[in-house]
Amino acid sequence: MNIFLGGFWFLCIVCAFLYLYTRSTLSSVNNVNFNQFQRSYLIVYLLAMAGDWLQGPHVYALYENYGMSTHQIDKLFVAGFGSSMMVGTIVGSFADRYGRKTNCILYGVLYGLACITKHFNNFWILMLGRLLGGTATSILYSAFESWLIFEHNKRNFEPELLSNIFSNAVLGNSLVAIIAGLVAQYFADLFGFVAPFDLSMGVLIVMIVLTIFTWPENYGNQSSDLTSSFKKAITSIRTDPKVLCLGLIQSLFEGSMYIFVLEWTPALTPHTPPVAKNPVVQRNLLADKMTEDGHRGSIPHGHIFAAFMVAIMIGSSIFKLLTKFTSVESFMRIVLLTSALALLTPIFFAGNQTVVFIGFLVFEACVGIFWPSLGTMRGKYVPEETRATIMNFFRIPLNLIVIIILLQDLSMSVIFRCCAVFLLIAAMCQQWLYRKVTFGLPSKKYRETLLV
Repeated sequence: MNIFLGGFWFLCIVCAFLYLYTRSTLSSVNNVNFNQFQRSYLIVYLLAMAGDWLQGPHVYALYENYGMSTHQIDKLFVAGFGSSMMVGTIVGSFADRYGRKTNCILYGVLYGLACITKHFNNFWILMLGRLLGGTATSILYSAFESWLIFEHNKRNFEPELLSNIFSNAVLGNSLVAIIAGLVAQYFADLFGFVAPFDLSMGVLIVMIVLTIFTWPENYGNQSSDLTSSFKKAITSIRTDPKVLCLGLIQSLFEGSMYIFVLEWTPALTPHTPPVAKNPVVQRNLLADKMTEDGHRGSIPHGHIFAAFMVAIMIGSSIFKLLTKFTSVESFMRIVLLTSALALLTPIFFAGNQTVVFIGFLVFEACVGIFWPSLGTMRGKYVPEETRATIMNFFRIPLNLIVIIILLQDLSMSVIFRCCAVFLLIAAMCQQWLYRKVTFGLPSKKYRETLLV
């Protein structure tokens, strides 16, 4: 049994133990209305994520199957990040004025249209699909959370229950990712690379229908136009250091995470071809180096991806335990510092698959803690009337980081150094936020509750 498959089964045992432990030691929620609300949100949200996960593993393979050159594929990927950075930021901001529910439905429509474009072996139609997909992605990571926080507060549920929803969402999302990967591969083997996109479109249609009939609408500031929303968002960022800190942490961590997604394959692959430094080119070269067992570059991508998802699930359980002993603002300092150290393993232990794999698993566990932590902090500090606008505003530097790294001819070592630096800066921002929250409040008793 290789280290990747062995690591996967070991993590499954740890994950099951932590899940059972948290269920037995942490008090369960007996509020029937809250449980119904949580279930309503998670069903729609996880369907939305399933629509995304079903597409991800086969985008590159589909372009390659259509005979697209490496340069064309580069352009398509950059277009996706670029549209998420620009168009997605504007469209996502419509949620505050025209409704978060409406924006979530728009996500399903745009991503469904992107799926249709995958049927055409035409560069410009595929480019349109990338633009639609990038815009939809911005909505996915802002409108759903904005809807959730508003409804949670509107129904007067206890504030700490919000972190419970975020933790369960991360747990469910990891399970959905594993299942979606297996299902997408099954359909791709039977019907070709376009089949997962058709399946995704079907899931998105179900998500749209459920959203229409089970979710109420809510808004930010309906009286503001787009320009006013951006001005208010910028004012909040400029005048409230907590909002600025959260935005910087989001951009730096998620930017590093997206770069990691592009780089983990060459980092774990023995004897990566040294000719190509660009991550997209590296993946193309590795694709040509198929082994007899079907794994690209002699590593089992499916086992590794599954192990990463289980590590994220472990992180979500750790998040639940940590929130019972200390504040999110406090423990996230250690989490961000740990994530930076984890991404240094490919630099200091280059060529050592075991150590690098363990480092990557630690990073993914940090991702599992990061998502519910950031959602919880945004629920506290980001103003309601411009919540979606602010969240999308910080997707501009996030996507810019990824685009710049993608377009530079950087070595893998330099790329991971950049990610580590980004995460260290994020840790410093978290320390700044912690001090602002802890020592900026008049109540000494409340300050003491935030201390480790």
